[in-house]
Amino acid sequence: MLLPAAAVLFDVDGTLIDSTPVVERTARVWAAEHGVDPEAFLAVAHGRRNDDLVAEFLPSLSPERAAAAVARMDALEAADTEGVTALPGVRRLLADLDGRPWALVTSMDRPLLAVRRAAAGLPLPDVVVTAEDVRHGKPDPEGYLSAARRLGVDPVACVVVEDAPAGVRAGRSAGARVVALTTSHPASALEEADVIVPDLTAVSVTADGLRVAGGIRPF
Repeated sequence: MLLPAAAVLFDVDGTLIDSTPVVERTARVWAAEHGVDPEAFLAVAHGRRNDDLVAEFLPSLSPERAAAAVARMDALEAADTEGVTALPGVRRLLADLDGRPWALVTSMDRPLLAVRRAAAGLPLPDVVVTAEDVRHGKPDPEGYLSAARRLGVDPVACVVVEDAPAGVRAGRSAGARVVALTTSHPASALEEADVIVPDLTAVSVTADGLRVAGGIRPF
């Protein structure tokens, strides 16, 4: 499957970087501290901003206590880098972009992105959209629309690469084509994507965009 791409917009956690063990460890600690069911929390946490998760699971907190709960989650995540690594195919694909515009659109804040990117040893593009840069997190398309605008590319001409249902929906809502990876969710949870693959070893760069080998095309 060939996907024309004037630019490629990547999620980070679960897409470029394997941080799932960290996310699960820290989420369980945080959930226990705040009286939240860890399984219910983990079922929807991946790919979303911590601010949005705290607002959903602890809606009765005052603004000050909510901010403290977010800060605690941020601190737990930033302190744990054990097992954080680049996912299969990532280094090759980023190297092969070779001048094609690309950006990161992540639900992490900038300090956490810096920690995990350094742990995984990945490059940083010129355009990065983090949690602080948007009013509305995924599944809202704001982050992907902002990245496309900053690259000077029509979002319809972009390909979004995601691993979480919220991110897939955000990419589709932005008007982009979406490649979904089953690195953190089963294919059945990613059916809004244009094509689903196990990881980025199935994706290569062509003169006009991305070639996807052996992917599932949802109907």
